[in-house]
Amino acid sequence: MSKSVERVRQAAHAAGLEIEIRQMADSTHTAEDAAVQCGVTVAQIVKSLIFQGTDTQQLYLFLVSGPRQLDLAKAALLTGETLHRADPKHIRKETGFAIGGVSPLGHLIDIKAYADETLMQFDVVWAAAGGTNFVFPAVPQALMKAAKAEIADITG
Repeated sequence: MSKSVERVRQAAHAAGLEIEIRQMADSTHTAEDAAVQCGVTVAQIVKSLIFQGTDTQQLYLFLVSGPRQLDLAKAALLTGETLHRADPKHIRKETGFAIGGVSPLGHLIDIKAYADETLMQFDVVWAAAGGTNFVFPAVPQALMKAAKAEIADITG
């Protein structure tokens, strides 16, 4: 198991969230791929999106339901600054995760997180566990608490 996957396991445990990380046979790089592999709807997949503040250069994590899109205007109101997609190399260096495997938990840095309120309607959601074919199921409320994510209207 990779270091990043083990970091997710340890972060979940430290936050009081017991998870079972599963390695899927095929890629879970996209929400659609993950839904097929996990046998759930795309809406139950948690996309972990990293954006960067234009003024502060700070990274922000947005946990968004699979078919939904982050509304940058709403996100900017929450963060207090204009946002742009962070460079994948910068994301990997700062968080320890490559695009497609970014988890809600286990980042190398302390990262401010926001969660799509529509995720709260499900009994279980699935999130990346630090690798492109590693995922874990969780109760959304418990996952957002462990990720220290503010639940908000962040999608359009």
